[in-house]
Amino acid sequence: MIMKRFLLVLLAAIFTFPAVYAQQEKASKEEAKIQKQREKEQKKAMREAQEMASFNAALLAIKNNSFVLEADRVEFKRGTFINVVSTTNFVMQEGDEATVQLSFNGAAIGPNGVGGLTVEGAVSNQDLSTDKKGNVNYKFMINGVGISATITIRMAKGSNYCTATVTPNFNSNRTEFTGYLKPRKGANIHKGMAL
Repeated sequence: MIMKRFLLVLLAAIFTFPAVYAQQEKASKEEAKIQKQREKEQKKAMREAQEMASFNAALLAIKNNSFVLEADRVEFKRGTFINVVSTTNFVMQEGDEATVQLSFNGAAIGPNGVGGLTVEGAVSNQDLSTDKKGNVNYKFMINGVGISATITIRMAKGSNYCTATVTPNFNSNRTEFTGYLKPRKGANIHKGMAL
């Protein structure tokens, strides 16, 4: 009789142990899933905070007239685009002077010494506006040796990744520089010789 009870208790333990173990395993999987979701939300919040800080720094740089748009992509009039090196392709403003540099990734040496063209000029007719959604539009004219153009910078709220459209005043050969807008002091650029 004791042996039967012992066997019954042993069989009951054998059959209930997997169920208890399965419940514990299920609970630990749910906890791991919740923990993973929390980490994902934290990373997203941190990334958004960093992007907003970069946006605010870029907006302040525009307001201070001391910024560089380091372009990693340049698009021409009919939609043709090339990916470029951001250290040698940029739109820069320092006070009342602006510089536009376009340099290609080839072996050719351009007039600026870094494989392209660098033009500088005086800035005028500045207009900074923000739309209802918080997107920034900054428009100014640049006049100098080799350049007479209107530059329009569009920057979406929450990111310093933006586009600068350079529209010449005497023809329709617009060029768009797309990249990150940064304060001049934090920029990593290599400026060639201007015309």
